[in-house]
Amino acid sequence: MKENKYDDEVFFEKYKQMERSQKGLEGAGEWETLQALLPDFAGKRVLDLGCGYGWHCLYAAEHGAVAVTGIDISERMLAAARAKNSHEVIHYCRIPMEDIAFPEDSFDIVLSSLAFHYLESFAAIVAKVSAMLPHGGDFVFSVEHPVFTAYGTQDWIYDGQGNILHFPVDRYFYEGKREAHFLGEQVVKYHRTLTTYINVLLQHGFHITGLQEPQPPVRLLDTVPGMRDELRRPMMLIIAAQKK
Repeated sequence: MKENKYDDEVFFEKYKQMERSQKGLEGAGEWETLQALLPDFAGKRVLDLGCGYGWHCLYAAEHGAVAVTGIDISERMLAAARAKNSHEVIHYCRIPMEDIAFPEDSFDIVLSSLAFHYLESFAAIVAKVSAMLPHGGDFVFSVEHPVFTAYGTQDWIYDGQGNILHFPVDRYFYEGKREAHFLGEQVVKYHRTLTTYINVLLQHGFHITGLQEPQPPVRLLDTVPGMRDELRRPMMLIIAAQKK
């Protein structure tokens, strides 16, 4: 199996305490922006790459999808998905995203939420997604924003009293592996530029139908600690594309 931080017991226990883990889509600051970019699920076959707790799988099922496949590398994630977000049309299975091998024209919609920055090759996964979708198929995904992944540590720069000064952006055009700090743990992620995200999609037969740098919703600004600081730099990027 590929690197799998989410099956580490200590790390997963910390992840379980996050707002998005506790409250699902309503606890995800980017959800309202992502939701507006989603296609019509009615009658569609859906694949969720890196499905985690399965929140998006259940949303697709409840909005008319006829079949939903959620894959994730983490057995702990999948156990939570089966417990919290089961549905008769959802099938969860443990597969690393890099190893998917579904036949051509297997799905009408492919989704992914905050997972591709764990992959060394974005081009490889896009090539597979393109093969699995028919002409007109939809591909919608979120990733950590290139501004957020560039420097590597993914933490603010603080003054001597612990107050936030600014967010560091460095080595932007040096794509590749980064050692990030997430939930107090060391996690391997991969940085790539906005140019790479867009050009790889274009090179594999997609056209861009939507692009957003989501801001936290007003309702979370004063209820979630640190959320107002998320207005100081982009943390996420959401792209919607369609196979030509």
